[in-house]
Amino acid sequence: MGYYIIDQSFCMSKIVVVGSSNTDMVVKTKRFPEPGETIIGGDFFMFPGGKGANQAVAAARAGGDVTFICSVGDDVFGQNALKGYQKDSISIDFVKIVEGAASGVALITVNHQGENEIVVSSGTNGLLSPDHVSDALSKTGRVDIILTQLETPIETVEFLANYCNLTKLPLIINPAPAQNLNDAILDGLFLITPNETETKLLTGIAIVDDISMEMASLALLNKGVQNVIITLGSKGAFFCNDNEKFKIPSINVKAEDTTAAGDVFNGVLAVCLAQKKPWKDSIIYANKAAALSVTKMGAQSSAPYQEEINKFI
Repeated sequence: MGYYIIDQSFCMSKIVVVGSSNTDMVVKTKRFPEPGETIIGGDFFMFPGGKGANQAVAAARAGGDVTFICSVGDDVFGQNALKGYQKDSISIDFVKIVEGAASGVALITVNHQGENEIVVSSGTNGLLSPDHVSDALSKTGRVDIILTQLETPIETVEFLANYCNLTKLPLIINPAPAQNLNDAILDGLFLITPNETETKLLTGIAIVDDISMEMASLALLNKGVQNVIITLGSKGAFFCNDNEKFKIPSINVKAEDTTAAGDVFNGVLAVCLAQKKPWKDSIIYANKAAALSVTKMGAQSSAPYQEEINKFI
């Protein structure tokens, strides 16, 4: 059985995002270089990023009341990141600022098809401890849903899973970047949102057709996950729990940069679920937001606002 989210539609949905904060350094190029090859790229951009930050911004722009728990350095990257979160009305009361440490950065190459390759230097993201998150959560007040990813220490993710099981708070884990999760994290988890690569790592099942997709989803349910959404990129998304299963097709747009599509999907989805919208409606709405995001360059800069999503298609 899944958790029931209390209907609090009279107020903004309260989303707590626990995760990473990075600065993205992006180079556009016609093609990716081969190993050992140097090529001449095109335009260079610098954007605020990090999977946690991207999801927090996407949730805030979709109408959520967002508190972001993360760790940044006292360098220029960290200072600029905090200014950006405040601009999007995200609460930074529980951001951990580490003196003399480097904030996280990501080096991103985007080819002419909008596909990307990313290398991340975690920096202070690796210092986001369970103790800091525990202290923050004890002071946040009402929370409707918690969202996290895997760009912070796995011990922090394990703490969140245990905390949410004990408090009966819905936790969404976007298991990216791909890595194995032990069964203690998965048992009782409200929702997991892997892509195809992450699904194979978690279940050992490669998704090659609808049958293997259902098998992988059932494997996650058998581990104790209550709800599964497998994101399929241009092929849409597949939902499965003990009561229903369905596939939502993608929206066809011309991709400029796919860097934060999954993050936008997760952030907007969290808002919809906190507002107690049905699964199908929530996924369709999050799909719209993700489709809009790939038509723009950058991570947080590509996250659409609620009015844009409402008018889309």
